[in-house]
Amino acid sequence: MASTTTRQGDGTITVTPSNPSLQSATIIICHGLGDSSEGFSDVAEHLASQMPHVKFILPTAPTQKVTMNMGMAMPSWYDIVGLDKRSNEFCKGIEESQQRIEQLLKDEHDNLGVPYDRMVLAGFSQGGALSLYTGMQLPSKLAGIVIMSGYLPHESGFNIANGLQDTPIWHGHGAADPLVRITAANESQSAVKAKGATNYTLKTYPGLAHSVNPQEIGDVLSFLQQILPPGGDFKVKLKEPSEMSVKELKGAIAKAGLGRLAVGLMEKREFVELLQNHRDGKL
Repeated sequence: MASTTTRQGDGTITVTPSNPSLQSATIIICHGLGDSSEGFSDVAEHLASQMPHVKFILPTAPTQKVTMNMGMAMPSWYDIVGLDKRSNEFCKGIEESQQRIEQLLKDEHDNLGVPYDRMVLAGFSQGGALSLYTGMQLPSKLAGIVIMSGYLPHESGFNIANGLQDTPIWHGHGAADPLVRITAANESQSAVKAKGATNYTLKTYPGLAHSVNPQEIGDVLSFLQQILPPGGDFKVKLKEPSEMSVKELKGAIAKAGLGRLAVGLMEKREFVELLQNHRDGKL
């Protein structure tokens, strides 16, 4: 088992290397308007199968009213008034979502020791817009940003942080997208470059509407493998099995898919030994 998928009560899905000590990078994927983390869970699992050193975090946006959809409440990273350039300046709630994504990155850095340059923000449509808006305004540079069928939101409030100008940005977009039109993608690339970005790649897919296809996912994978190769000069900071409670040990063993090997174990030292052997690659 290369990875383990877990689902939390707040809608967050995490795809983690089955042996968490092998993690050397993190990718956060943000879904599009009206969707949830489930929308890209299969994509995350596919990418994880090709990048077993990466942990994927898929948060779900808060449910709130969206002006463009007649005020209906749905999962949304911020309010959308309209899809034209002028309406795109009104993005109520984007700062809160920006802070939430920043906190996810900070937690990975503070709790596990993952460097910012071993993390990526990715997203589809509104989630891609949020990834771009957040990723280029951080205090530290990421390994890169992936945008699928997205755009630059709230251009008047967007400025690239010092030192982040050469952050690799990869933007895939359907040429037949009727919702976020290809003109919006071109305008976003031009606007971000005008703000100082020097490494923004835009690739279009003929005939593709507001969606992704296998070719685009393959290109995303190639980009991610380029900017997040295996390894890294660090090891994630994990709690030692000997310092865990029995409840923590059982949880870690279950998450690693080792439940069948734990059947019949009674004493804490047995659980410690099983988890430690797993981390040491002896199982």
